[in-house]
Parts: sequence; C-alpha cells; structure tokens
Amino acid sequence: MKGLVFTEFLEMVEQTFSADTVDDIIDAADLPSGGAYTAVGTYPHSEIVTLVQQLSIKTGMPIPELVKAFGRYLFGRFVVLYPSFFAAAPDAFDFLDSIENHVHVEVRKLYPDAELPTFETVREGEHKLIMIYRSKHPFATLAAGLIEGCLSHYQVKAQTEMVDCSAGQGTHVEFHITRMTA
Repeated sequence: MKGLVFTEFLEMVEQTFSADTVDDIIDAADLPSGGAYTAVGTYPHSEIVTLVQQLSIKTGMPIPELVKAFGRYLFGRFVVLYPSFFAAAPDAFDFLDSIENHVHVEVRKLYPDAELPTFETVREGEHKLIMIYRSKHPFATLAAGLIEGCLSHYQVKAQTEMVDCSAGQGTHVEFHITRMTA
C-alpha cells in the first residue's frame, strides 16, 4: 500500500484527535516499519489495519466508523492534491465512472507498483449508478467513505446501499448509489 495512505491517515488522526494519539497508536501497534512513512514509500496493508485497530481501542470508536471517516477525509485530500482529476468530471457519477479508466491509469503511471482495487460501473438511468469494488485487501468500507466524500464534494444527495458479495470479507462489494431528487 502506498505511503500516501499512511501519511494521510496519521494526519487525519492528528487533526481529529491529537498528535499524542498518533504517537500512542504507533507505539501500541509495534509495527515493522516503526510507523515512519513517506508518501512515496510502499508498506504492508496490514500496518494500516493495525493502526486502525489501535485507534479504535484508543478512542472506543468502531473500526468501520473510523475507516469510513478516513475515506471521506482522504477524498478531500485527493481533491487538494490532484485537482485535475476533478476538473475533468463535472458530476459525481462522471467522476466515479472515471476512476478505473482514468484515475487509476494516471496513478499507475506515477506508482507502477501500486496495488489498486478495481471498479466497474453500470449506469441504470440518470439517477442510479452501480459501482462494483474488487480488491485483494478488505477495504470496501474505505471505498464507501471515499464515495461519500465524492458525493459531498459534488453536493449530490444520494442513498448508497452497500451489498457485500464476499461473505463479509470486504473484498467484493456492490455500491448501489441512487441520486435523490429535490
């Protein structure tokens, strides 16, 4: 997993909780990397799982709630760090449609070793998008947070149903996103 995810996670923890909380969860996690990350480095995905588990223990907040909040935060950071991705998509559904064939293509140019999930999208009319997430890592809840961040960024009111197709593993999920009309 790219270091950018780790650095942004720790930044979110510091902004939301405190710098001491960052230090506490890194110390408690006893990570092979020692918790020293660079945005361009690559680290085992198990380390972010351990950090989230430690944050849950420290704060008493459920892991899915923390991961989804991180997804929303991370989407906002992507908007700041990579504005060209969003300028080309005038609408949330257009952006979500572009992830696999545009955003991920560009990410692979920058980081050829990036292990990205795949997204397949199906439009069912003007108001419904089905987004199919597949990954070898269990981060469907992170994807749900990213989708929420996207909808918020584009100021789209929508209902999102998450259908797990991986027996609770979080590796294959369908997001049924229905745009709410006024």
